[in-house]
Amino acid sequence: MVALGDLAGVAAGSDLAHTALKPLLMPTLALYVVLSNGPRLLVAALAFGWGGDTLLLADADPAFLAGMASFAAGHVCYLALFRRHGTGHPRARGAALVLAYGAALGVTVALLWPDLPADMRIPVAGYSLLLTAMAAGATTLGLTAATGGALFLLSDTLIATDVADWPQAPRPDFWIMLTYLAAQALLARSVLTSGSAAARR
Repeated sequence: MVALGDLAGVAAGSDLAHTALKPLLMPTLALYVVLSNGPRLLVAALAFGWGGDTLLLADADPAFLAGMASFAAGHVCYLALFRRHGTGHPRARGAALVLAYGAALGVTVALLWPDLPADMRIPVAGYSLLLTAMAAGATTLGLTAATGGALFLLSDTLIATDVADWPQAPRPDFWIMLTYLAAQALLARSVLTSGSAAARR
C-alpha cells in the first residue's frame, strides 16, 4: 500500500506525497523480511536503501553523493548474500554473463561520461561498476533475482541520464521509482525463498 501510494503520488506530481511516503518504503519491506525471519544482511541492504532514498530527497550534490554511497553499501550486502545463497553458473555461461554486463557497463559509462558534471564522473563510474556487479551476481539466485538486478540497473541508469541532462520520457521519476521498487521487492523475495538454511540466520 505504501508503494502504491508513493507511485500514485509521483504519477500525480505530488512532491508532498512522495516526500512523506518515500522514507517509509524500505522500512516496510525490511519489516516484512524481519517477520519472515530473513537474513540480517538483507535487512542491512534495505536499510542502506532507505538511507539512499532519504538522502536523494534533498536536491543537493553532497546529498546525492552520500545517497549513492548508501546504495553502494546496500549492493555490497546483496553481493555477500548472492555469494552465500547463489548456486553459481557453469564456466561458459558465467563468462558470457560477465562479458554481457561488462559490455553494458562500458557502453553506458562511455556514453554518459561527456555529459556528466566533472565532479560526478568518477563517483558515477565507480558506483556503476558496483551496481553492475550486483546485477550480474543476482543471476546466481535465479530468474526472479536476475530480473530484480536488471531493474535496479535500469532504474539507476535512468537517474544517471537525468544527471547527464539527457532528454527524458514523461514523468521520469515515476519510471525510476517503479523499476526501483520492483527491483528491491524481487531481490528481497529471491533471498527469502532461496531455500538455503543460512537464509534463516
